[in-house]
This record gives sequence, structure tokens and C-alpha cells, in this order.
Amino acid sequence: MHLASSLRRGTGTLHVTSDHLTRDPRSALRRPGVWGWMAFDFAAQPFFTVVITFVFGPYFVSQLASDPATGQAWWSLAATIAGVIVALGSPFLGAVADRAGPRKPWIAFFAAFKIAALCLLWFAAPGSPLVVAVLLVVVASVAAEFSIVFNDAMMPRLLNNREIGRVSNIAWGIGYAGGIVFLVGALAFLAGSQETGRTLLGLAPLFGLDPAAGEGSRATAPLAALWYLVFILPMFFLTPDRPRGERVAASVRKGLGDLLATFREIRQRKPLFQFLIARMIYQDGVNALVVLGGAFAAGMFGWTLTESGLFGIILNVVAIPSCFAAGMLDARFGSKAVVTMAILCLSAATIGIISTSPDSALFGFLTFAPPDGGGGVFASGAEKSYIVFGLLIGLAFGPIQASSRSWMAKSVTPDEAGRYFGFYAFIGRATSFLAPAAVAGATALAAQNFDPIAASRIGMASLIVFFVVGFVLVWRTPGPPETNRS
Repeated sequence: MHLASSLRRGTGTLHVTSDHLTRDPRSALRRPGVWGWMAFDFAAQPFFTVVITFVFGPYFVSQLASDPATGQAWWSLAATIAGVIVALGSPFLGAVADRAGPRKPWIAFFAAFKIAALCLLWFAAPGSPLVVAVLLVVVASVAAEFSIVFNDAMMPRLLNNREIGRVSNIAWGIGYAGGIVFLVGALAFLAGSQETGRTLLGLAPLFGLDPAAGEGSRATAPLAALWYLVFILPMFFLTPDRPRGERVAASVRKGLGDLLATFREIRQRKPLFQFLIARMIYQDGVNALVVLGGAFAAGMFGWTLTESGLFGIILNVVAIPSCFAAGMLDARFGSKAVVTMAILCLSAATIGIISTSPDSALFGFLTFAPPDGGGGVFASGAEKSYIVFGLLIGLAFGPIQASSRSWMAKSVTPDEAGRYFGFYAFIGRATSFLAPAAVAGATALAAQNFDPIAASRIGMASLIVFFVVGFVLVWRTPGPPETNRS
């Protein structure tokens, strides 16, 4: 890749020319460096899918802690501490990295902390101090999120604007595939039930892992570390990086000034600023819908961990081809079009799930007879309807995040990508409490006059506000430049 750039004196206009900027978007998938970059998502996702969400997290709450309430409180504390550190640290680290130059050394630095913390989680046996496990989860989570900032910041240099949307969505889909493969392997061969001692396939856990001691669940942490170590190697070996800039010490000294300048500068870049505000709002709704959707159904239908886990797997499986399709739509119609369609899809999904009750759907338009005994998982008609609405979530929640990432990457230059993606991470975290708080508050108010099921449906309805406001802001915001300026 022969890159030549020049700055026209007196105008402040950056002119970038490269032989890869005029290529067909499909050519990106022929470059080893692009596949190396996409391998990062494949490497990183099992930590979030298996360790945080479906296996180690539930183990922490149900077995490691003395009781579920204590476990939930400590697990929430870990998530809160990690979120605050990521929100405050990402913009500064991004600004430092822009001056220092290469992104890979930062990814390697944080990978060492993430891998070490995950390996040490093996020793989080029942009865061990919760504070130690919480500290390790915080370290792993912060390292994982900081690494994502630097990996995302590589996009503007690696890809032109016609390529970014398609590649970002494909990478997101590949990430979901990695998470599903790891999750299915963990449930099928490692994590056994405390009651039966068997895995989801009815097998004895591999390596003689003891379900009573949570060894299968604990083993997913060091195995996720090994997975990460192996599958980030293509990125290090194949993906080109920025040339070295200033020394790290000098970059740190000047980074705070750059950060403050970014806060002032971003308000002058009106389309980008409007997009970030819109994303802050609709992403709050997305996160709350994904996190609370399973709990909402569990409360309504009495789902066990099996049904909730299967619901999560269904959403992730649907998200994989959806991301691939969204990548083609992004390349053809632009990131704004994909984000807009995804918001509409999530709005429809939210209306669908709040229209469902234990014996009806679509606000009573469809009614269902009680299921026969022994009907298995998702036995009732209402549950099946809920799964259909859940498919809409699966269709949209991957593309809305992947195309938001590509929108951001198209809006910044390679030399400023670190600090802007750091700000992107910050603004994505700054108000992440709003949507869950809105659901909790609306539910509590409704519970004074309605039964618990109706109150929970009213509470979830508050998420529609986030999608409507986000849609209006996105609609009024100019999309990113879909071709590189020359």
C-alpha cells in the first residue's frame, strides 16, 4: 500500500491519495491485513459471551457468592467500576496513542493484563474472597475494552470509506461466530449442572472437571484467555500499523492537552457531534433491550437458565448472517441507512415484546391456550411469539453497532482516530445507566397501580423513547462521507 499525503498550506485541507482508495469494496477481503484485523473480533468476543454473560457470570452469582443477592450486588459493582474506568480512560489513552503512533503495542500491553486476569480466575473457587474475583473481572474487562478502542482506531488507515462498512459488519458477525462456537463448546463439554453433574449434551465434563466446585465454569476464563492469545496473532502478524511517532513519555505529557482540544473541536464538527449524541441515546436503548430482554421474559414466563441461555444463543446465531447482510447494505447505501433501519427494527421488536403477556401477544389480538404439561422449552404460544420478536433484536443489534463503528471510522482521519474512538467509547458509556434506570423507574411507578406483569411491560415500554429520539436525531444528521475525500 503506497500512501502519500500532503497538507495544503493555508487551507488546512488534508489530501490523501492511495492506490487502494479506488478499489472495489470486495477487494478488502482479499488483503491478509484486513483478515488479520477482523480476527481480533473473533478473538475478543468469547470473553463477553461466555465469561461475562452466560457461564462465568452466572457461576459468580449462584455458586461463588454466598447467596444470589450478594452475588448480583458484587457482579454489578464489578461492571460499574469497569465502566467508569473505561469511560474516563479511553479518551486520554486514544489521544496518547495518536501521538505515539502504532496501535499494536497498546493492544499487546492490555492483552497481557487481560490474559493474566482470566487465567487467575480459575482460582475463584466457591468460598474464595469475592473481592479478588471482582478485581480480576474489572482488570480483564477494562483491558478488553481499551484494546477495542485501539483496534477500532486502525480502521481508517487500513480501509477506505467504501470498504469500512462492509468489513466492520463482517468482523462483527465473525465475532459473534467466535462467541457462539466457544459458548456451545463450553456448555456441551465443560460446564456441568450441579444437580446432574452432566453437560448440556448429557456428558461428563472433560478433564474430570467437578460441577460442584464450579470447575467447568471457572475453566472457561483461562480457556478464553488462550483463545484470545491464539486468534489475535493474525492481527499482529498481518495487519499494517502506523509508523512510530513521539516517545510514550512525551505523548502522555501532551495527551491531556490533545484530549481537551478534542472536546472543544468535536463541537465544531457538527455532523459528527450530532451522530455521537444520537448514538449515545439509541445505544442506551440497545444495551438495555439486550440485557433486560431475557430477564423480562424470565419474569413473565418463569424461564430457567436453560431457556434464558437458549434465547441468548438464538439472538447471537441470528446476528451472524444479519451482520453479513448489513455489510453489503452498508457498502451500497451507507452506514446511516443501516443504522436507521436497525433502529426501526429494534423499535418494532420492543413493541412486540411489550405486547406479549403469558397468554397473548400483539396486545391481546392473539390469544393462546395454556400449554400441555411436559411441552418442553418455549412450550406456550406466547413464548413462541416472544422468540419471534426476539429474532428482530438479533437481526438488528449487531448491525447497529457495526455500522455505528463504521460511521465513526468514516468521519475521522487515521491520525486522529485514536482520540476520536476514545471519545466514542466515552460517550457510549457516559449515559449507559439512563435506559436501565428509566425501565426501573417506570416499572416501580406502574407497580403501584398494576399487577407485576403489566408493570414490567410498562417499564420496558420506556425503551421506545430512546429509539424514537435516536431515530429522529439520526434522520436529521448528515451521514458520513461514503468515499474518501481527495
